[in-house]
Amino acid sequence: MKKIICLAVGLFTLGLAPIFGQQTRAETDGAPTLTKFNLDFPGGTPAQLVSVIEKASGKALNAIIPTEDADIQLPPLKMNDVVTPQLFVALRASSQKTVAIQNQMFGQPYSQVVTDYGFVTSDSPVTDSSIWYFHADKPSLPPVGSTERICKFYNLDPYLNRGFTVDDITTAIQTGWKMAGITSPAKLDYHKETKLLIAFGEPSELETIQDVLQTLPATKVYLGDVEDLRAKVYRLQKQVDDLAKKFSSLNSSAHSSSQEKSGK
Repeated sequence: MKKIICLAVGLFTLGLAPIFGQQTRAETDGAPTLTKFNLDFPGGTPAQLVSVIEKASGKALNAIIPTEDADIQLPPLKMNDVVTPQLFVALRASSQKTVAIQNQMFGQPYSQVVTDYGFVTSDSPVTDSSIWYFHADKPSLPPVGSTERICKFYNLDPYLNRGFTVDDITTAIQTGWKMAGITSPAKLDYHKETKLLIAFGEPSELETIQDVLQTLPATKVYLGDVEDLRAKVYRLQKQVDDLAKKFSSLNSSAHSSSQEKSGK
């Protein structure tokens, strides 16, 4: 009897051995268990999404959000029985879109690029303690002109020699700024000894100075010069009139003399 009982126990133990082995291998080789949760996110920033996930899952989420991407607005998300990796994969896929941007190369006005954003991780396998970082693929836009204020010098000697004054030049520059709606334009100062115009302001404002100098005519026409030209024209016209009268008088005299000779 005792031998029969020992044999039965032995057979039962051998029957359970494959089951225990399968459980051990599952714990060793299987993926880590991830916390499932229901999510109701009304939309907002990446940091707000992280906060909602932590509240829904009851676990802290390790997340890094770069400052330049912190204000990106995410869409509303409502999901049931999901895990964090599953949620982030869906978020990134839904954010993909094709946009047209201005292209300054190869003579093409526009080019198309695919943009997306979302949380990604380099951990493998992924666990509840994995570190996620938010990343946004955005198009490279044309460079924006610098707004840093700089100092530049302009030689006014060639323009002063043409008859223009410093006031003529600076008034034209300031008028251009006023018409452009610049309320706080660059500062101007004239150095009399070197005949240099010194300007301190943004590059876009200083371009107006160069435009004015390049557009100035080769010589300045004064009002007095115009009056002199008019007087000269008047004198020339008078001389022409006098010559015409003399010619007419001579022509009349010659005609009369011809008639007298014919009468004889």
